[in-house]
Parts: sequence; structure tokens; C-alpha cells
Amino acid sequence: MPDAVFFDLDGTLIDTAPDFYTVINNTLAQAGRDPVSFNAVREQVSNGARAMIGLGFGLQPGDEKFDYWLNQFLDQYAEHLAVDTVLFPGMDTVLNKLDAANIPWGIVTNKPSRFTLPVLKGLQLDQRVGPVICPDDVVLRKPDPEGLFMAAKQTNSDPSRCIYVGDHDRDIAAGRNAGMTTIAVLFGYIDATENPADWRADHYVEHADDLLPLLSLT
Repeated sequence: MPDAVFFDLDGTLIDTAPDFYTVINNTLAQAGRDPVSFNAVREQVSNGARAMIGLGFGLQPGDEKFDYWLNQFLDQYAEHLAVDTVLFPGMDTVLNKLDAANIPWGIVTNKPSRFTLPVLKGLQLDQRVGPVICPDDVVLRKPDPEGLFMAAKQTNSDPSRCIYVGDHDRDIAAGRNAGMTTIAVLFGYIDATENPADWRADHYVEHADDLLPLLSLT
């Protein structure tokens, strides 16, 4: 059995795309702009709020009005957390089995704690989860392994005996850089232009249920 299992958040453990979709289109409506499709939003959720502004407004950091609309989006998102966000199908079973086996589990995410902690509370995961490492807790974000090393330390775990589960190249790179076993979830927020095989994860899964044998939970 692993010493500990750590998850990326958006696109891996929880499906936040419905709330991102609502908030970006509310922000676009505020600007008098046309809405974007759910599929377009879903592909970009793992890239965060800046990607939402790029998708909806065609703006990049440094462009005039980028910061204004980014802050409008973030303020609205802070008021719309865990409304339609849910665990991915099968993830509740995975977490229940980890708890039953007394295997610590935690989250290492690039989502700021301002949003991460309320989402976890809204999903009633805040009392169950172990380490929650956000970008404001570290000097360097993923793909740097700093957050994963911090999570391993907090669980008194050997990184080489830990597993990191993610849905993005930077997740798998961070896991490899930390010396952890990596699992890529193919149900996550994967851009249509990406080929997950290029990430070189140790394992790939199509559904959360497929994690169970890899985590020694069957």
C-alpha cells in the first residue's frame, strides 16, 4: 500500500467546470459579450482563471483590461463556489476506501486557498482531507515538486512510496520530479490539442474506479 495519496483538485478530484461555466458567462454578459460553450470552458479549467479570461475575452496578461476582467471573474467565482461542483463519479468510493484503509490523502493544487478551502468545505471534504497545499503555501507552483514534498512531510511519508493523481502535464511532471508514482486521469480537463501519452505517467485511468487496484484498495 502507498504511504499516502495526493490529488490535484480541479479536473482530478472534483468537477468544477459547471461553476466556471456559469461564472465566466455571467462575466461575459456583464461586458456585453457572447457566451462561450461548456466544452470550451471544460478544456481550459485546469489552466485557471487567467485561461477563462483568455477564452472569453481574447485577452492575455499585460493586455489592457485583462486585470479588470480577471478580478471581476474572481470576485464572482468566490460567491459561486461549490454550487454545481461535485466529486467526479467514483471518487467518493476511492476516498472512503482510503479512509477505511487508514491511508492519508491530501490535495496539491495550483488553485489559491481563497477558493480551494471553501470548495472543500462546501463538499464536506474539509474534515476528511489531510494536507491541502495551495500556491500561496509554496514558493514554486507545479510542475515544481515543492508542494508534493510538503504534503509528504506533513503525512510523515516517503515521497517514493506516495502516489500523485492529476489531469495535466504539470501534475505528472511534478509527481515525477518528487519521485512519486504518477497516475493520469483521462476523464479530467484535457485540452483537445494535448496527447496525455506524452506526459509519461506511470499509469492512466479512464474512470475513478480504475484507481482502486492501483492504490491497493481492492
